[in-house]
Amino acid sequence: MLTRNCLSLLLWVLFDGGLLTPLQPQPQQTLATEPRENVIHLPGQRSHFQRVKRGWVWNQFFVLEEYMGSEPQYVGKLHSDLDKGEGTVKYTLSGDGAGTVFTIDETTGDIHAIRSLDREEKPFYTLRAQAVDIETRKPLEPESEFIIKVQDINDNEPKFLDGPYVATVPEMSPVGAYVLQVKATDADDPTYGNSARVVYSILQGQPYFSIDPKTGVIRTALPNMDREVKEQYQVLIQAKDMGGQLGGLAGTTIVNITLTDVNDNPPRFPKSIFHLKVPESSPIGSAIGRIRAVDPDFGQNAEIEYNIVPGDGGNLFDIVTDEETQEGVIKLKKPLDFETKKAYTFKVEASNLHLDHRFHSAGPFKDTATVKISVLDVDEPPVFSKPLYTMEVYEDTPVGTIIGAVTAQDLDVGSSAVRYFIDWKSDGDSYFTIDGNEGTIATNELLDRENTAQYNFSIIASKVSNPLLTSKVNILINVLDVNEFPPEISVPYETAVCENAKPGQIIQIVSAADRDLSPTGQHFSFRLAPEATIKPNFTVRDFRNNTAGIEARRNGYSRRQQELYFLPVIIEDSSYPVQSSTNTMTIRVCRCDSDGTILSCNVEAIFLPVGLSTGALIAILLCIIILLAIVVLYVALRRQKKKDTLMTSKEDIRDNVIHYDDEGGGEEDTQAFDIGALRNPKVIEENKIRRDIKPDSLCLPRQRPPVEDNTDIRDFIHQRLQENDMDPTAPPYDSLATYAYEGSGSVAESLSSIDSLTTEADQDYDYLTDWGPRFKVLADMFGEEESYNSDKVT
Repeated sequence: MLTRNCLSLLLWVLFDGGLLTPLQPQPQQTLATEPRENVIHLPGQRSHFQRVKRGWVWNQFFVLEEYMGSEPQYVGKLHSDLDKGEGTVKYTLSGDGAGTVFTIDETTGDIHAIRSLDREEKPFYTLRAQAVDIETRKPLEPESEFIIKVQDINDNEPKFLDGPYVATVPEMSPVGAYVLQVKATDADDPTYGNSARVVYSILQGQPYFSIDPKTGVIRTALPNMDREVKEQYQVLIQAKDMGGQLGGLAGTTIVNITLTDVNDNPPRFPKSIFHLKVPESSPIGSAIGRIRAVDPDFGQNAEIEYNIVPGDGGNLFDIVTDEETQEGVIKLKKPLDFETKKAYTFKVEASNLHLDHRFHSAGPFKDTATVKISVLDVDEPPVFSKPLYTMEVYEDTPVGTIIGAVTAQDLDVGSSAVRYFIDWKSDGDSYFTIDGNEGTIATNELLDRENTAQYNFSIIASKVSNPLLTSKVNILINVLDVNEFPPEISVPYETAVCENAKPGQIIQIVSAADRDLSPTGQHFSFRLAPEATIKPNFTVRDFRNNTAGIEARRNGYSRRQQELYFLPVIIEDSSYPVQSSTNTMTIRVCRCDSDGTILSCNVEAIFLPVGLSTGALIAILLCIIILLAIVVLYVALRRQKKKDTLMTSKEDIRDNVIHYDDEGGGEEDTQAFDIGALRNPKVIEENKIRRDIKPDSLCLPRQRPPVEDNTDIRDFIHQRLQENDMDPTAPPYDSLATYAYEGSGSVAESLSSIDSLTTEADQDYDYLTDWGPRFKVLADMFGEEESYNSDKVT
């Protein structure tokens, strides 16, 4: 082939009149053009144009790719009419690959390719050629551009750029079902020859699949391909250029085709009868066995639904599908009893959930099998006669009273005795007891319905032969009520009556509550207490529905006359024994508008009709408080002033009592007090005069009955004190009175200090504090005097 291409290249050159002409293209090549004349710009004459005959013309040259010869590959020749063969013309070459890929002989104009070219890397080269005078170095003709094309050869095989391929097609598809389209690409020139024309064929995968030689579309070639027989197919595809002719290059790829599943197979049980054994003690809802139907399909087409066909014992069992294994799980719906029935037989049907209508003609997509279940005997715990026991007992029932009984039996062959006991976890307070042999339940403590109205606990029964086998039952005991509490008003009412209330008006609706619970329902009656029925301001109207109304009996009420009314109401229940209570309701009189809406019930509202506002009332109260404070302050100042006038100090008062100017003149000092009683207690004044002021005239003392010698001094002082209190001439303020009677046979002798051998400092006046509050001032004076003298001595 290479030799043929080289010979074709030699025929391109044809000399005609000294002009270089390009190689004529092959019939299918259309890029060559005919020679033509150009306008040449002569050097130095830019403003003058001259039409001349073209000196050298070419369109394009061709060079074979992948040339492997030892000599440079000849491309073509450049020649100018101005070249006379004298060596005065020099040919130059510039552009793509000039000097590196292509060279030119400066004298002859021959062009050679000095390296192997690859059309897939660069399909053509654009170069520029020029003829230059060797001596003047000036161009003889304008520079011209030409193209050197790399002529393609079949050096690239077709390639599947997207391979290997993966495809799927449903099983049982008809012939010609579309599977996949493959495509191969050839890097050779598709416009030259058959180097890039690709043809497809199957090398491996027949007779199952076929391929279109031109488009590469793969289709099924056999009908009813079954996934359950063969699921995976590997098809080898070939793409060959040169139209598939001998000598063309080829490429291959692999297509992995998988048959997808369709529901074309019904489920089938591997055997017709399944045998299961189940202990009778199996709990309800437990799985007692598994059966399975086989479906060769895959995915959702293999999903199976199991159903129990109605029949013998079918209502005792249920079957569900295990989503992971597609097995039928048989579960227990009701308890089994070996003593009642030892075996059960029923049928189970398996069917597909997702059916394909194309295969309905193949037959029903379901299968049936028989299940036989044998019940195994198990030593069971005792069984109570009831699932729940309900009992009743009155509150305050005596301890030890039997209120009911429970019964449990051993149903196994060779039944055993049963023992009963209370589950201490459910009856921690031990309100009840049970007889272990008989199962009778009795009270263990007094019950109070108001504290606990219902008891709920468990009783356990165990077999004597096997105490570990136990059963449990719940006991519900309701405590019945005994009428022991009287009814009372349900809530504390704040009842108000308007001042403008009318007789017969209902001012309050009341209801009652009872802590007792009557089995027939509560019914209360209301009435007024007997003591309130005489001229009542209010009365009670019983509505006979456990409520009553407080009814006004007067035509208007006045808050100024009476603000609060107390109404005793008797409430009585209907149980036995009858209980009643008296409830006192407080009714407040309020001011209301004409519609009966309460405006105010406080004290301030009483003054509102006078026309005084709240601010005015506050101002009046403040004035009253200020006046009272002024009066109290004035009285206190007056009393303090009088007290200062009578006694400037305690020392002055003592001076008035025991002060003397000289030794012999003490008895003559009668300005303030009469001390005659100190000298002679038997002297009685006839007319008493005020002793705190100077008398106008001397009056003789009046006679008074002598005091018996055996009278105690305390009685004497008490008598003198009464006389002084009854004296009409006594001053209106407190004054000091002196009593000097010693009494007959007194050990203390005379109280006067005239003949006393001791000084005043030696006297002990502490006994004055024992004489009571009337001598408190005197005791304080002499006590302070004594302490003063002792301090002075110290």
